[in-house]
This record gives sequence, structure tokens and C-alpha cells, in this order.
Amino acid sequence: MGLLHGFVNVVLREGSVELINYLLEKTDTTGEVPMIPSSITFSFSNHNSLITMITLDHCRALDAQDPLRAFKDKFSLPAGVIYLDGNSLGVLPKTTSARVTQVVEQEWGNGLIRSWNSAGWFELPQKVGNKIAKLIGAGPGEVVATDTTSINLYKVLSAALHIAATDSPQRKIIVSERSNFPTDLYIAQALCKERGYTLQLIEEHEIATALTQDVAVLMLTHVNYRTGAMHDMSKLTQIAHAAGILTVWDLAHSAGAVPVDLHSAKADFAVGCGYKYLNGGPGAPAFVWVNSKHADRFWQPLAGWWGHATPFEFTPDYKPAAGINRYLCGTQPIINMAALDCGLDVYLATEELGGMSALRTKSLALTDLFIALVEERCAGFDIGLATPLNHAQRGSQVCLTREHGDGLVGAPSGAFAIVQALIARGVIGDYRAGDGKAHKDIMRFGFTPLYIGYEDVWHAVEHLRQVLVNEEWKRAEFNQKHAVT
Repeated sequence: MGLLHGFVNVVLREGSVELINYLLEKTDTTGEVPMIPSSITFSFSNHNSLITMITLDHCRALDAQDPLRAFKDKFSLPAGVIYLDGNSLGVLPKTTSARVTQVVEQEWGNGLIRSWNSAGWFELPQKVGNKIAKLIGAGPGEVVATDTTSINLYKVLSAALHIAATDSPQRKIIVSERSNFPTDLYIAQALCKERGYTLQLIEEHEIATALTQDVAVLMLTHVNYRTGAMHDMSKLTQIAHAAGILTVWDLAHSAGAVPVDLHSAKADFAVGCGYKYLNGGPGAPAFVWVNSKHADRFWQPLAGWWGHATPFEFTPDYKPAAGINRYLCGTQPIINMAALDCGLDVYLATEELGGMSALRTKSLALTDLFIALVEERCAGFDIGLATPLNHAQRGSQVCLTREHGDGLVGAPSGAFAIVQALIARGVIGDYRAGDGKAHKDIMRFGFTPLYIGYEDVWHAVEHLRQVLVNEEWKRAEFNQKHAVT
């Protein structure tokens, strides 16, 4: 029996009959997962007619057959923890501590300043960038690891606005999603204020119609941080280009999570971070990519010495380096860069097993399983699903919702408290607040196939069920918010 058949035969409830029938009808004999039309909707309701329950033994059997299962041993994971927050901060590769120690004690401690040459420090942004390039459909010499996502977005959005002002000065609008990650919107707001542009915020379904002759740049995050919904990069870039609009893509929740092909999509600019799925550690360098046709058209606004064509000539006048290297700014964080390099090496080790394609297959299987188990085991507790069922529209996370009014006084939905109760049980996800209107409170669960297995998914949902059944989330300590949620 194919993996998908094992999932869709789990339950047959009123709310999922259409979905199950569609999957069973369309799935071929190999168990390959079909595309799910957006017309088929899905929610978790209180139904009781179970057919066959997914068991822990089923999940253990899936782990035994998983060709990627050995990669979990490449990470340091605390005992008793199921870590479903790699979409926010990745875990520690086992090689990282030794590598960082080597950089600190040998290269810095003994090599001192000589290590810029002898240890290859100077070339690290390009070396690490070339490894990232393999994950995002870019070529050698087209990506550099540097700075933060916010800073890199400022660079590329500035470049895009400069090109637009040169080529189409009448275009004065940046279009983005209202639910885009706030730092992207803040950077765009600052540039609009500085340069006389307007930031137009829209909902996902309004994107195509918003791309009018007044728009200069379409700025989107490929996978939405709140819902896990994934845009069709190629399609939207094509629509934007047909209207004379440049595209800027944030890959923070895409790089290392889903296959990305910037070349095939003909994107213009892209940025992303190194501390989520790439497992570079807190504050890891981000990355930046610029389409080669744009790379030399503009001095990026942070024209630091590291982006100079010949930085060690120390000339008083700035001469930008060719290509992507001009998007470097100041002296690079070598210790953090070395840690990120270790995280990327784990990805490179998966290439003989299929690389991102194999990781994507497992990611979809894990998220399918989680969705099926939540429907099966957590019905009746007003849990909703914000993440698309359609594989082509889903990243590597599942986001659950709770209705406003279901929580305690001062905690409208109870979603935050549920996540805190799960964390106390060793299941680490996170929470993102809604607006009390169209955007509901979100419980986010990231599924990194390098170190998450099917048994982990089963136990995570069982803990969620216990938190709901026993009303553990109503305890006072789980309703007290901290600085970081």
C-alpha cells in the first residue's frame, strides 16, 4: 500500500469525504501524491465515524523505511524533545561545536590575522554562498552569505527601486502581502518614505490584479511565515514581468525547506536567512542573490569596504566589485559564517539520496501525517488548519488555528497557551498572533525532514491531544507571555 493510501484511509468523516475520495481516485499505484484542487477545503470538525486509526506502529514502520533517517544522528537534539520549530531556529549540527572551537582556538587564537589568508576567512562569504546557491537554483558566484535578511532586503529593494526609477520613473508603488513578515514591510516602508514611493498591502488572492502600470516592485515572501502557504514563484514572476514589474523574493522559509529554482523562475532579486532550515545558529549570516542582468547596474546603498573591487588598496573613492560581491558591506562575522558552513554541509551530504527532491518528498509526507493525525485525534476542540492541503501551495510547516473566544480572559483564542503547554511537555513549536479578524492566532509547527521522523509526528499529536483533553492550556503559567513568543 502506498504511503498516501495509508494516510487517506485513516478517517472518513463528513468534513473530509471529498478530500479522501479525490485522493484515492487520483493517486496512482505507486502512491505518488496528486495535486489537490484549491476548490477542496478542509477543516477539523467534531465527527466520530472513524474507519482505521493511524497507529504508532504504522509510524515506526515508516521510519524504518525512511532513507533519510540516519541524518538525525548528525544533529545534537536534547533528550525528550520533539523539535518542531526549525522554521524559526534550526538545531545544532554535531560538527558545529568542533568547527567553531577550531576557528576560535586555532585560526583566531594561533593564526591570528594571518588566518584571513591561511584559513580562507576572506573567501568565506563566497564559499558559503556557493553552497546555498545549490539549494535555491542559483549558479556559482551568484550568492554571498552576509549580514541579516533585513539588511540584505534593504540592499536589493533599493537596487530594484533604482532600476525602476531609471527605466520606468512613473511607477511609484511597491506591492506586498499584508501578512508578509513584518521586517520586510518595515524596510519597504522606510524606503518608501525616503524615496517617495507607496507601499500597497493586499491579500494573497489580490496579487495578480494589483500588478498595474503604476507598480514598480512586487515584494513577496515565497513561503508565508504565518500559514506555510507557498506562492508559485514562476507564475507570479512571469505575471509581474509581463506588466513591467521587478520581483523581490524573501526565501527565509524556503531555503533548505522546499526546492527553489531562481533561474527557472527568472526572478530579479532574492534574500534569505541562515538560522532557520539551514541550521546556522542564532544570528547566522543571511544571503543575497541578484539576477546577473541586474548585478552591475547599481551601487547597493551600503557601499562598505568589503564590497569594493580592491578593498586592500584602501583608496578614498568607492569602486564596486563586480557582480554579487558588491552586495557585501563590512567585515564578515567569521565565527558565525563557519557555523553556517557546517549546517550547509549536512544538506550537501543528502545529494546522493536525492537532495532537496528527497527532502521535499519526506517533508510533504510528514506534514500530511500531522494533518491527518490532528484531524483524527483532536476533533472537537475548534482546531482549524491555515496551511494549504495542496502540495504545490504548502511549505514545510503546518499552522493550526483557534477561534477567538475559545480562550481565557485576556487570551482570546488560547493558541498561545496551548503552545506553551506543549513546550512544557517537550514538543516545541511556536505561536504567532492574529489580528482578531481575517488573520487568526496561529500555532506553528515546522517539519525539518533532516531530523524529524514519523514517530515524532505521532507523539507530537498525542501530546497535543492530551493538552486539549485535559485542558492543561488553561493553567495560569501557560497564559503568561514572555518577550519572545
